[in-house]
Amino acid sequence: MKHYQVVLALLLGLVPASFSMAQDPFGDITGLKLVKAEDKVDVPTTPAPKEAIVLFDGKNLDGWLNRNGKDPAPWKVLPGGILEVKSPTADIITKQKFDGKFKLHVEFRVGYQPKATGQRRGNSGVYLQGRYELQILDSYGAAKKQKDDCGALYSIAAPLENVCKAPTVWQSFDVEFTAPKCEGGKKVAPAVATVFHNGVKIHDNVKITTDNSLRGLGGDPCTPGPILLQENGCPVQFRNLWIVPMKE
Repeated sequence: MKHYQVVLALLLGLVPASFSMAQDPFGDITGLKLVKAEDKVDVPTTPAPKEAIVLFDGKNLDGWLNRNGKDPAPWKVLPGGILEVKSPTADIITKQKFDGKFKLHVEFRVGYQPKATGQRRGNSGVYLQGRYELQILDSYGAAKKQKDDCGALYSIAAPLENVCKAPTVWQSFDVEFTAPKCEGGKKVAPAVATVFHNGVKIHDNVKITTDNSLRGLGGDPCTPGPILLQENGCPVQFRNLWIVPMKE
């Protein structure tokens, strides 16, 4: 039965009201049991300070490329200044590359996928310098904190707390990142990250003991790298991304 036929049949009472079309992953979550009422409240958006480099202004993807570094970024820009993962396509990366020390702000929300489990629920990620993944996942209500949960420095460190909002609700990451220290072109100290999830510190000066997370861009850790947003086949949206380079 086609979409318009279903709508007409519902209006005429020819099919039961319980019959439903594909669920909007950013729609109703009435059936989800909330841990706290505030888990359904969006984190307020944080305007970019005047010294910030705005990575996504809600209007276009002029500052982004396909993961291959050549083609245009293939994701969707929706009304309201929302960037939506388009699947199946590819990860996207910033045209600009970053080194040294910086603060990164990211606002995101994961879709509601009640029939999916584990790593198939709202999976995406933010890769610092294209190499070090800060995990995005629907980990709402998960009791056990793991190294692949939302907010984890993937495979390196689980978040200190699970402060996830419910799916469809806007959340935020604020990252203070220092690139690996290098001397003579060789790494002598690892990258370090402090992360706040929805305003709560979930990583405190964690040493990132890998040169490349799973599915990262890799490359010489002593060179600058972009911000990468991951496409992993799940409904995820972003808004209001900005970065502030800092003096070390």
